Amino acid sequence: MGHPHHPIPARPALAGGLIVSVQAPEGSPMRDPQVIAAMAEASLRQGAIGVRLESPEHIGAVRCRCPGALIVGLWKRSFADSPVYITPGWEEIRAVWAAGADLVALDATDRIRPDGQQLPELIRRCRQELGAPLMADVDSVANGLRAAELGCAWVGTTLYGYTEASAAWRPPAWDLLPALRRQLPLEVALICEGGIGSAEQARRAVAAGADAVVVGTAITGVDLQVAAYRRALQALAIETAVSME
Repeated sequence: MGHPHHPIPARPALAGGLIVSVQAPEGSPMRDPQVIAAMAEASLRQGAIGVRLESPEHIGAVRCRCPGALIVGLWKRSFADSPVYITPGWEEIRAVWAAGADLVALDATDRIRPDGQQLPELIRRCRQELGAPLMADVDSVANGLRAAELGCAWVGTTLYGYTEASAAWRPPAWDLLPALRRQLPLEVALICEGGIGSAEQARRAVAAGADAVVVGTAITGVDLQVAAYRRALQALAIETAVSME
């Protein structure tokens, strides 16, 4: 028997809120489910309207610790026959939903999925068989509009800059936000995710049309943040040493 699910907020209720992505890379001590759950609880205590979590194990841990949390869930799995890795197929969708996610996030680009699975059919089954709302992770205006037409409740800019078609651009998706907001149905929420590194950028995203903002690495990415500081300080030390020669 799965965990209970909470109704997702209507678009006006998101009101420029913050969703914290609480994830950790493979091999990191931070990837422990209880550590993830503690970071999620801390984020929610400070006013985050929800959390975005990766893997059924982490979703379940947070659901147990934070029963009332709004959870956007996904499962990253890689397959040899497809570049799609964010909740790529039906097995992953079912597992994320059963673990306690309130909203299932999935890759909604037009790329080939594992085993030839088709996005329209996955969305149809998700809505009809599970009754699960979906967040479409997209890389373009066209894919965002298609996802909304297929029935996704939220559209996020998560994959902008991370697909072959969008590789020339770097997140945040400043140009996608106003274009998507103008063309999406009024009831579909637009989520800015990817590359938000400061509170000022989060404000800019909302001003550009986002209903909510997902922030991950800048808040919870201990491994990546420490590595970035270390690289910057090492580079300075090398520059200083060279200038003194």
